[in-house]
Amino acid sequence: MTNIGKRNPHRIPLMGRWHYSRGELIADGIVHAVGIVLAIAAGAALLALAAPRTGPGEYLAAIFYVVALLTVLSVSLAYNLWPVTSPVKWVLRRFDHSAIYLLIAGTYTPFLAQLDNTPAAKWMILLVWIAAVSGIAVKVALPGRFDRLAVVLYLAIGWSGLVLAGPLVAALSASSLALIVSGGVVYSLGVVFFAWHGLRYHAALWHGFVIVAAGLHLAALLDTLVIGRL
Repeated sequence: MTNIGKRNPHRIPLMGRWHYSRGELIADGIVHAVGIVLAIAAGAALLALAAPRTGPGEYLAAIFYVVALLTVLSVSLAYNLWPVTSPVKWVLRRFDHSAIYLLIAGTYTPFLAQLDNTPAAKWMILLVWIAAVSGIAVKVALPGRFDRLAVVLYLAIGWSGLVLAGPLVAALSASSLALIVSGGVVYSLGVVFFAWHGLRYHAALWHGFVIVAAGLHLAALLDTLVIGRL
């Protein structure tokens, strides 16, 4: 693997980062497959139950969250299992890392929509999306650059909702807030495994944390848009 990378360093950048065994790839594939199946089932249930209980804007935001989640898991599956000797993996890497920004912004939007279109909520949604689009632009235009900074930006955007902690506490139920915060904590803890390249099965562990955290946020959305309105 290393020799191939030396012979063709420009076609397969950062090739030396991937040293996954067959067992690690199988474990990661299983984690992704389970996550995709659960996301389809839970996402479909959420959209079916929320349809008669939400306004057009809220429902569109919920659809976007489900689509963003499925996009992240599907692209991640393709990227992580794609042969390292193929330059296609480098292209998929751009989409994989960009999709994370999409999911973060897509997660925030339906919850911020609960703030009754207040100026603060509108500005927050705008800023989150500007940050996400900027991050995507960097990942697409400058692949492999600023990776450590990107992790910081992921976390910064993810926890930026603390700026509107007061209005969110007033607008959302205690159970929804607990699920949202728990999801954020799980995502943040998972970053440890994302960065721990020397740990065997670190990719499968990281993606497991992603699926659990996304599930908590989907449950919070279900609680906000459906259960809280019964």
